[in-house]
Amino acid sequence: MEIVYVYTKKRNEFGRQCNFSDRSAELHVDILPDPSLAVNFIERDPCDVPIQCTQEMSEHEVNTERFESDTRGINHVEGGWPKDVNPHEMEQTIRFRKKVEKDENYISTVMQLGNNMEHCIKQNNAIDIYREYFEEEEVVEESEVQPSAKTINVFRDPNEVKRTASSLSWHPDGSRKLAVAYSSLEFQKVSKDMSLNSYIWDIENPNKPEMTLKPVSPLVCLEYNPKDCHILVGGSYNGQIAYWDTRKGSQPVEMSTIEHSHRDPVYRVIWLQSKTGTDTFSASTDGQVLWWDIRKMSEPTERLILDPNKKGNLDNALGAISLEFETTMPTKFMVGTEQGLVVSCNRKAKTPAEKIVCMYSGHHGPIYALQRNPFFPKNFLTVADWTARIWSEDIKESSIMWTKYHTAYLSDGSWSPVRPSVFFTIKMDGTLDVWDFLFKQNDPTLSVKVCDEALNSLRVQDNGHFLACGSQLGTVTLLEISSGLCTLQKNEKALATAMFERETKREKILEARHREMRLKERSRSEQSKEEDTKEGDGEESPEELITRIEKDFYEIVEAELKKRDKGEEKKVADAIKSD
Repeated sequence: MEIVYVYTKKRNEFGRQCNFSDRSAELHVDILPDPSLAVNFIERDPCDVPIQCTQEMSEHEVNTERFESDTRGINHVEGGWPKDVNPHEMEQTIRFRKKVEKDENYISTVMQLGNNMEHCIKQNNAIDIYREYFEEEEVVEESEVQPSAKTINVFRDPNEVKRTASSLSWHPDGSRKLAVAYSSLEFQKVSKDMSLNSYIWDIENPNKPEMTLKPVSPLVCLEYNPKDCHILVGGSYNGQIAYWDTRKGSQPVEMSTIEHSHRDPVYRVIWLQSKTGTDTFSASTDGQVLWWDIRKMSEPTERLILDPNKKGNLDNALGAISLEFETTMPTKFMVGTEQGLVVSCNRKAKTPAEKIVCMYSGHHGPIYALQRNPFFPKNFLTVADWTARIWSEDIKESSIMWTKYHTAYLSDGSWSPVRPSVFFTIKMDGTLDVWDFLFKQNDPTLSVKVCDEALNSLRVQDNGHFLACGSQLGTVTLLEISSGLCTLQKNEKALATAMFERETKREKILEARHREMRLKERSRSEQSKEEDTKEGDGEESPEELITRIEKDFYEIVEAELKKRDKGEEKKVADAIKSD
């Protein structure tokens, strides 16, 4: 039965406030009980109804659907021409221009636009909008904002079987894209269901990769070409080198042949500074550094075997796991090895033995990160085992500065591109540490727990505002650094220079002192050897030795007796004087 009751009200009373009054109750509808409906209910006897005198609350959850965006491209061509005019035909365009110029409205339109153009030209003559008027005023006052880092976006491996984000590379033009290489670095842990693909992400769209790279073997390292933002080069798990052109699709344009490639996974690949922008070199744990020209990938253009004995023996070679190349030093490069050594090399040396210049030792495990300071190229950072160390090229015996030994293993690190005293390290417990050695040396300035799994790779954006961390389960976290950590502070360059020089001088003094102590120890050991030989030449017989010992013994006893007698005589004399 439908119950309807109509309330009527005059239009002029709409919106008027309600005036309530007391009146007796009115019965509008009386619904009598229906005994036939009783069969649908169960009678409760007794009936207990609890009543709580507090306000009843209810909890509701709402999960909005994520907005999925897609990237589309568009090409602009010359337009504005009528359909009957072909813009590529010179005669047709000239004919159309003459026709327009004869039009009466053309002159009035040009005169009207001429005033606006004249105003803009005068503005440009007054102020050059492209000139840096305050270029020298790059140093700002020290910020009082507390150092911090906040998560901006999280990019997850879209495959079911998760892999490690082994390498990261920022897009060189504007850094709006991030290339991530995914691979499983655990020995014999690769499953059949594991994907080989790596991805390029738009940092504003974490839902879907912008592009997929499809190698024949999982990529361990990946790097954008700084001269051509469409080209990337990657090192594979099987030792091959491949390069991609994003304009030509997901498949590699060309790959190196297996017989002329590395024998182990390629852990690092770097673009060289060249006129063509096509030269690169790679390092692997097979002990080789290979140079490539991507225009001809059939074989490497040059090869260096990291044999510490400088004999070119591949069996004794040190496994390379990190590389460093500074564009201001085109002939020099450095290699970090599995054995904890840093090998300094000169590419333009005449013989292969002369290419290995010197070595720096100080770590107990593989050197996962090796980078020169962008402001002071003579000083470089290494990250390995449980510490990060800062070295000077002039001192090979020891590093000039180092962090404390952490409980968790360090896996990567990088200098700040905008501040000479700031560097970043990541650890296997999922923590990011930001160090500023001008602020404090013993502890990090900022520690951020990025994720629960182990962090494996780190890359800082060129402007220093953002950094990306890749984890062991393929999660890439994008963080924004506070302005104080990415803005050059007052006198920072001078202070950093003074600290580097002071620590270098201190290590040189200690090194000279250690060298002096070693020479003294060596001369002392030689003297002891000579004395032993002399004693060996003039050996005594047992009878002579016993006689000499007895004589020495009796002499000592007689001396003690004389001493005692003198002491007694002195006591007697003192007693007589006192009486």
